[in-house]
Amino acid sequence: MKKPFLFLLPVFLLACQSLPAMNPAGQERFACPSPFPKEPSRWVHSIESRMPGHQRSSVIGITAIEPATQTVSCAVMTPEGVVLFEAEDGPQGLQVKRALPPFDLSDVAKNMIADIRMIFLAPPGALEGKGFLPNGAAACRYRDEKGEWTDVVREGPTDNVQIRRYSPAGVLKRQVRLRDKKKNFYQRVELQADEIYPYSLEMKLLDVRLLNKPPKHSKNIN
Repeated sequence: MKKPFLFLLPVFLLACQSLPAMNPAGQERFACPSPFPKEPSRWVHSIESRMPGHQRSSVIGITAIEPATQTVSCAVMTPEGVVLFEAEDGPQGLQVKRALPPFDLSDVAKNMIADIRMIFLAPPGALEGKGFLPNGAAACRYRDEKGEWTDVVREGPTDNVQIRRYSPAGVLKRQVRLRDKKKNFYQRVELQADEIYPYSLEMKLLDVRLLNKPPKHSKNIN
């Protein structure tokens, strides 16, 4: 009986996670953490992915975002320049332009776009509250039309930011850590997806460019 119990233990632990309590800010006022780019921009990161039971893999990710229209597009390629995946998602819906194995698997495109939106765009939905988590970190909480929750948390005493996505039932699904470096939160990005098949990504910035300005003005856009 021990082996089945050990197999199910992660499921039980995941089910026990819940949306953390938030103490209202009260008289203490603070601005919600908002590291998200405000202008159309293109980002190039080296990406290292990890999955249990699999070797680490490294690719190059190119992401373009348009905050005003909530449009994102991305391409994933090998260090040698072979395009493995290309897609765009916006008001017209998701369009996959290229998907080589393993990016052609079911829900891969959907999950990738969800990760990109979580990292680069402000949380969808209404602001439900702002205050302090049990560890004292300042946080703002949002809820979208699907009932999912997103906490944007400022890590004290640093200015690093965490973004945590919860299911409607309050189960932690994904979390992102943005490490502030000279007010550019995207120099290093860490993502952990706590799904049935968990995975993590570590992204390191190679290049960034504003899409409505010349390349020489492409720094410090946050």
